[in-house]
Amino acid sequence: DEPLNELLQKSKNKTPVCRQRGDPESPQISKDGDILLGGIFSFHSSWKDRQDTFTHKPLPLECTSLNFREFQFAQAMLFAIGEINNSTDLLPGISLGYKMYDTCGSIARSVRVALALANGHETESAPSDEPCTRPAQVLAIMGETSSSPCMAIATVIGPFHIPMISHFATCACLSDKTKYPSFLRTIPSDYYQSRALAQLVRHFGWTWVGAIRSNDDYGNNGMATFTETAQQLDICLEYSVAFFRTDPPKKIQKIIDIIRTSSSKVIVAFLSHMDMEVLIHELSKYNLTGYQWVGSEGWIFDSQTAERDIHHILDGAIGLSIPRAHVSGMREFILDVKPLNSSSCEIFTEFWETLFSCTFKRSTSSAGNQKECTGHEDVTGVRNSFTDMSLMPIFNNVYKGVYAVAHALHSILGCNETCNNKVLLSFFMMLLSKRHLSDIQPNSYLQLNLHNKSFIWVHNSKQVPVSVCSEKCPPGTRKVLQKGKPVCCYDCIRCAEGEISNVTDSITCIRCHPEFWSNDRRDACVKKEAEFLSYEEIMGALLSAAALFGACMTVVVALIFFKYRKTPIVRANNSELSFLLLLSLTLCFLCSLTFIGRPSEWSCMLRHTAFGITFVLCISCVLGKTIVVLMAFRATLPGSNVMKWFGTTQQRLSVVAFTLIQVLICIVWLTVSPPFPLKNLKEFKDKIILECALGSAVGFWAVLGYIGLLAMLCFLLAFLARKLPDNFNEAKFITFSMLIFCAVWITFIPAYVSSPGKFSVAVEIFAILASTFGLLICIFIPKCYIILLKPEKNTKKNMMGKVAPKYV
Repeated sequence: DEPLNELLQKSKNKTPVCRQRGDPESPQISKDGDILLGGIFSFHSSWKDRQDTFTHKPLPLECTSLNFREFQFAQAMLFAIGEINNSTDLLPGISLGYKMYDTCGSIARSVRVALALANGHETESAPSDEPCTRPAQVLAIMGETSSSPCMAIATVIGPFHIPMISHFATCACLSDKTKYPSFLRTIPSDYYQSRALAQLVRHFGWTWVGAIRSNDDYGNNGMATFTETAQQLDICLEYSVAFFRTDPPKKIQKIIDIIRTSSSKVIVAFLSHMDMEVLIHELSKYNLTGYQWVGSEGWIFDSQTAERDIHHILDGAIGLSIPRAHVSGMREFILDVKPLNSSSCEIFTEFWETLFSCTFKRSTSSAGNQKECTGHEDVTGVRNSFTDMSLMPIFNNVYKGVYAVAHALHSILGCNETCNNKVLLSFFMMLLSKRHLSDIQPNSYLQLNLHNKSFIWVHNSKQVPVSVCSEKCPPGTRKVLQKGKPVCCYDCIRCAEGEISNVTDSITCIRCHPEFWSNDRRDACVKKEAEFLSYEEIMGALLSAAALFGACMTVVVALIFFKYRKTPIVRANNSELSFLLLLSLTLCFLCSLTFIGRPSEWSCMLRHTAFGITFVLCISCVLGKTIVVLMAFRATLPGSNVMKWFGTTQQRLSVVAFTLIQVLICIVWLTVSPPFPLKNLKEFKDKIILECALGSAVGFWAVLGYIGLLAMLCFLLAFLARKLPDNFNEAKFITFSMLIFCAVWITFIPAYVSSPGKFSVAVEIFAILASTFGLLICIFIPKCYIILLKPEKNTKKNMMGKVAPKYV
């Protein structure tokens, strides 16, 4: 037990200390000062691959590919610190120092150097009342350039309230203050850039595009916002692929194959400049030119990317860039770099040797075949990415970030002519990140304003490239989506008859009003042609002429009968009925004219009632003449006295009675449901048939049925009297006339029902004229023939005949 007690006693007597685990990280560029600022830059862009065996401690990264851009950013930070230290107005009496670390493009190393900036690189901490707690050695960190390392660093240092100010990390995700409370930046968020890129694409009418992004937080988040906005603007992505510059060649080859087989001619590239260089190299192997590139700020305004594009892959590329900036004296300071005068000789020596492709003399055999560096080479005579000042807007972002920290310190330390060094700067980090630096992020509201300038597009063309999945549907068509494809891929289907679309890319066709119809182009509704049987058209004119001819013919017959009214052939069969029949025939011819012309209320009521009444008057007269023939023959028989029962008075009353019945039917029809003008929109799709609706079908068929009943009765009586022994038996002619009359109206029914539009009216007129001509010709023309051409037969003896009737 004694050795154990002694060990416990010794442990109680020891002062508790905090020891750093792992190897300490040393800065690549540093300078002491009253207040230290940290800098995290990727002086190297990659590192050598290694296979960890997990049997021993991993070796430090072996960084490769010196990145001149990051040296420019570091020089911009040094320039700003130098100006502040030399200023008597800003932080008077306070000198700013710095510690800058190289991350080699590794996220893991970025976190490691961030902790080094927070902890310092002492192996053990000094004793304190609160063990293992002490202020951070830097009060703010400038960097990193990319979004993914910034996310990792901000996550680690956020709880310590150490402000981190990035000059080029644009991922919209970094705006989330709950995750990254101490992250700030001097460049707009990609949220605005992505939306502006989508508006740019829509402005030029590109609705069918491909998308390529860096497979990191910058590319994935930026493209996600672009895709969301593109959908709102009716832009479709044919493909959206991601890669990283360190991906295996097979994966990049798949992307090349996708581009080669795609139909879109516009590619939106949300890539870093390093990823873009890898992609250009692969595209050049297949000479994939002719595409319109739309780029993010990561590569679009980078001159080195354009210089490496020797195969003109990116000709005509457009995109959004950071506004131009100029900082007086910065260009000269960046180029005025001397390796031997620097306190950080190792990194600057490597930089100088890479810049001039030479080697500093370290031993007698170190130079080899390369030329020896003197340290006095002229930087301005070199043409490469370090001497290229196209990234001056980014240098300005670094410059603004350093000055923002300086102004915040100036305010917190209460600097006037001197600064209050007694302020406890352990609270400075929280104040700095939450209050004094809240306004360094630029106003990120972007509004796309494109002036009508002449752009030079791909293939040096002045015509805006076209990239659509389907051409716009012209007026008169509608869009129908193609099955299994995005909404930008559709077929243009012509609007159906009676439907129109009067705008481009219409998704539906609008049905025209029932009285309108679509034109041939299907882009406007035109008023339907109103169709009715008019006097101006050939058919109407011919029917009118026939009706007038029939009426005139009837008048001529009446005049002949009136002139020869005292002759036997006129007096033989009640000349009064003959004249009344001629009058009714004239009215029958004239009533057909009411069927021609635009239907109106009065014409619709008049045409059917006039037709019905005049025809009944006509048939009644014929029926009366038929009865007179029968009665006259019966009167010649011995002991017959029938003529006193059917004399002139009875004949008149029979005509009036038969006609009055039809008049009553018409009155009831007109009272209950009269005919009326109707616009028939169903018969023809492109025409309006103006017709007279029957009103009551029962009334119409009652009128026709009554005419048919009288006609059948007349035909039957005339048929019975056809063989009476009279040399001029009128019953024969009445039989023929009634046969024609019935045949016409029997065939009229199916023809009327099946005839469309105005042709049904023409059929009805034809039936009226045909039956009227049949009555006129069959009954009166034979008599006129005898009166005018065979007057010798117009005697009572000839009329009575030579053969006496046989009595049974």
